[in-house]
Amino acid sequence: MEEENNRDEIKKTVIDILKTSDMNEMTESKVRKLAGDKLGFDLSGKLEKKFVKQIVNEFLSEKEEEVKEKGKQKQEEETLEEVIEEEEVEEEEEEREKKKPRVSPKEYEDNGDIIICQLSSKRKVTIQDFKGKVLVSIREYYEKDGEERPSNKGISLTAEQWSSFSKSVPGIEQAIKKMQTRSR
Repeated sequence: MEEENNRDEIKKTVIDILKTSDMNEMTESKVRKLAGDKLGFDLSGKLEKKFVKQIVNEFLSEKEEEVKEKGKQKQEEETLEEVIEEEEVEEEEEEREKKKPRVSPKEYEDNGDIIICQLSSKRKVTIQDFKGKVLVSIREYYEKDGEERPSNKGISLTAEQWSSFSKSVPGIEQAIKKMQTRSR
């Protein structure tokens, strides 16, 4: 019984020493010496050396498993974080796509105008040739006899006017943001 108690004490002491030691510096011999000094036992015998070696190997195996498990957990966490990031990026892209005017699947109107995009179910941006001038039209459309037709509601800009307008877009966007923050 006393031998079993001694073995339990040796095991507990060796594990305590290993837990608080720098594993790069510690050797089995040092562990044996420290444990023997702490307990007042001589651990230099063949059986004692074998027992301490077994405890050290078990401890190292457990630590190795812990490191592997932590590595797996970290890898799983990183993978999960990557998946969440990818989903967030995809959601942001989807939101940007929703906000963008839809490009019409039909490239040309029946009258030959080029459809640039459809702003809503009734509004389109088109490029047209009118009396030899290229115009950018932002216009509402209506349906008559199953045909979509441009209404008088809208604006047509010459290439020069469009150029001037497009240069003003950043200022317009900035003013919109300013108005939105003011109205909150």
